[in-house]
Amino acid sequence: MAKVAILGVPMDLGQSRRGTDMGPSAMRYARLSETLKAIGHEVEDLGDLQVPVVESLHGGDRRERGGMVYVEAIRDVCQRTAEALMKLSPEVFPIVLGGDHSVALGSVAGLTSFGSTGVVWVDAHADFNTPETSPSGNVHGMPLSALCGFGDRRLASLLRQDKPILHPEHVVLVGVRSVDPGEREMLKKAGITVYTMKEVDRLGIAHIAQEVTKRFSHLPRVHVSLDADVLDPEEAPGVGTPVPGGLSYREAHLLMELLADCGKVTSLDLVEVNPILDRHNRTASLMVELAASLLGKRIL
Repeated sequence: MAKVAILGVPMDLGQSRRGTDMGPSAMRYARLSETLKAIGHEVEDLGDLQVPVVESLHGGDRRERGGMVYVEAIRDVCQRTAEALMKLSPEVFPIVLGGDHSVALGSVAGLTSFGSTGVVWVDAHADFNTPETSPSGNVHGMPLSALCGFGDRRLASLLRQDKPILHPEHVVLVGVRSVDPGEREMLKKAGITVYTMKEVDRLGIAHIAQEVTKRFSHLPRVHVSLDADVLDPEEAPGVGTPVPGGLSYREAHLLMELLADCGKVTSLDLVEVNPILDRHNRTASLMVELAASLLGKRIL
């Protein structure tokens, strides 16, 4: 059983639709701590980082220099996220509650300080845009490219000035089904392994999980960054950027269960839950269930 530390990062600065700042509260309301304690884990909730609200930034002006949105504020929050995680014991299993997916820039930066880490990015979107390729300038579409050393230096140099936080060969995307044209070229340039929904349909999620665990078998640590919009909107309506045709309830659980079986997963992001758009907290509850599957909840 693990010692689990929950850290909330209630940020919605990285995207256009408001509401993901309430994601941490929604997942706590869905009994995240109680669910993990029930399967035997020791859980400590560290509370939430302080995050500025949109209205306090530039009088509500969404644009910043460089074609990006609120980049300085986002960088500051991610810096503090990384620093908070670096203070934890390497033996602790951190769960970072977003907030939009830009919070993963901070979580991955902090957690990779404990050693070489494979990242399983489970998302409908590749999040591999740069300011030059992004149609919107929203940072929640850029964290993975920044982690791999591409794009704006204010993000790509978080904690490290001399080298990227992640090696592209240590990244696998699963469930992708919405990619911008420039982003597609960036993924090819970086050599990122991507399992789109076409591969999920053709190969099956069990085969993909097997390939992922084999790919990361030489690494001591694996981080899972789980975006709620990887799920089909019928299963998870409470997301700001829904894309039809996502993972089913059982596919998502099976992926988490098989990743748990490999015994390598050491940390988790739960991001992009938007309670404003949800129905009866359904999406937050499903994310809690998936976290439990990843942390060892079994049928038998």
